[in-house]
Amino acid sequence: MAYLPIEDYGVIGNMRTVALVGKTGSVDFFCFPDFDSPSVFAALLDDRKGGSFRLCPVDGDQQVAHKQLYWPDTNVLLTRFLSEAGVAEVVDYMPIGEKRRAGGFHGLIRKVRCVRGEMKMRMECEPAFNYARDAHDVEMVPGGAKFRSAKLRMALASDQKLTRNAHAVVSEFVLQEGQSASFELHGLDRDDAPIGLSVEQAEELFRRTVDFWRHWLSSCTYAGRWRETVYRSALVLKLLTYEPTGAIVAAPTTSLPEHIGGPRNWDYRYTWIRDAAFTLYSFMKIGFTDEAAAFMEWLHQRCLELGEGAALQIMYGIRGEHDLREEELTYLDGYRGSKPVRVGNGAYDQLQLDIYGELMDSVYLYNKHVTPISWELWTYVRRLTNWVCDHWQDKDEAIWEVRSGPQEFTYSKVMCWVALDRALRIADQRAFPADWRRWFHLRDDIYERIMHKGWSDKRHAFVQYFGGDVLDASALVMPLVFFVSPRDPRMLSTLDAIAKPRAQGGLMSDGLVYRYDASQTPDGLQGAEGTFNMCTFWLVDAMTRAGAREPDKLYEARLIFEKMLGYSNHLGLFSEQIGARGEALGNYPQALTHLALISAAVNLDQALGGGPKAVME
Repeated sequence: MAYLPIEDYGVIGNMRTVALVGKTGSVDFFCFPDFDSPSVFAALLDDRKGGSFRLCPVDGDQQVAHKQLYWPDTNVLLTRFLSEAGVAEVVDYMPIGEKRRAGGFHGLIRKVRCVRGEMKMRMECEPAFNYARDAHDVEMVPGGAKFRSAKLRMALASDQKLTRNAHAVVSEFVLQEGQSASFELHGLDRDDAPIGLSVEQAEELFRRTVDFWRHWLSSCTYAGRWRETVYRSALVLKLLTYEPTGAIVAAPTTSLPEHIGGPRNWDYRYTWIRDAAFTLYSFMKIGFTDEAAAFMEWLHQRCLELGEGAALQIMYGIRGEHDLREEELTYLDGYRGSKPVRVGNGAYDQLQLDIYGELMDSVYLYNKHVTPISWELWTYVRRLTNWVCDHWQDKDEAIWEVRSGPQEFTYSKVMCWVALDRALRIADQRAFPADWRRWFHLRDDIYERIMHKGWSDKRHAFVQYFGGDVLDASALVMPLVFFVSPRDPRMLSTLDAIAKPRAQGGLMSDGLVYRYDASQTPDGLQGAEGTFNMCTFWLVDAMTRAGAREPDKLYEARLIFEKMLGYSNHLGLFSEQIGARGEALGNYPQALTHLALISAAVNLDQALGGGPKAVME
């Protein structure tokens, strides 16, 4: 099976895990039962060994076109096959809408229906448990089949006749207009558990799932331009939340490459403090406060684990796991030969000082716009603020998690300033006890240091690290966190420098932004990478604020924003990066991209005259 482009996939999920469904009707990535569980299907990482769940027309003389769309305002996916002989539609979803309970359905449902003419279909379910490391046996049972591996049992139920084919189960059938067939893959709590659903049960699960997503989305307060785009991004971010704990994963996949054939392949199925804090901000910005409350509880639990004088990790497992050590699965080929495939993430023990600024900003906004934080949480916020006071001068690996060694990164220092500034604001709002004198003094000291050492007279711009002259797109965040005025001459000069083409020393390529130029600032890794989607939306946001009173700048911001939207896939989904041919690169779908899109859309719409002020301060 040939690899599909990353952008040719839709995603379904149940806020515990997701499945990636290709336009050809194949589920090529599915970890079960949770985001970070070993894979059941991973053809996306090895098209020969990884396993897949295919449901598609049988090849014949007829040419078949493929279309994909979401059921309106939901994460229910429809894949359509169109030919001269007939048209068939596959509806894929993961049931949701009720709390997980013993004996409930936990898995994915695939229903195919012929809507015109006739269509010969083939289903092939070939698991490859535990990243294709665990063998399994197949037992044919009434109404379906059971798969048993050393650590996981699953069942496939169907109203069609199934046949065993080695370690796979297959079925071929012809559907006439109006006829349908269903396939239900789910976990087994015990070996003798019944499998499958009645027609009535399946219809009820479908209705509940559609109702859940539509009811959830109805709380969105955004009603401006690009509403459907913002809605889709919100639905993606909700899919990436882990309901049992309130954690938020950076992306639901592992090892999708930032460069085809290269080694920049990482496991993103964990909760980064930074990414989650950014997601929280975007959720609150458009009215979703329950998710903010759930993450605050998750954060509180991480604080309870801190020893005296200890700091937060930059990331955790979705249940709060601390050890995320990295393993390379060398026997897998990787997406289109992009090795190595990695499980775990070795950056978990890096020092990244910026996480405290992003976290404190979200706590501040939550305290101001959602509900006041508790005294107990404040005691931990105060401890973390004092930790920042003790360590802000340390070198770190910063937001991009470089593997070339620590530096005094400007972005990290800015976020240390944010941490102190927001802690002071919270203490002032709530009259909480705090080390006011020290915090005020160090906040001002950090500001002076950034203006002196983080600015390059040579580049007329804020630069990547103190004393350097290399540009970094993270400087675009400075006005977004109110470190500098968006109209400050230094910020305007930095915007101009970043917006130049790379050949002229900038970071832009036809409206898209690189996070930095790896040829000018080695990051300890081989290979190139694409433009970084979040950074492009940061540019839009920064230009929007800089151009609040200048129609020309607002026009340019809107042009870049709407041009960027054209790089989403057919479903409105984004990965982490965009390659030279406009292809999606990196793990997918990516929370950072979609949350930055929401922020840029809300602020740009407001600046263009889209109603009440939407910027949260």
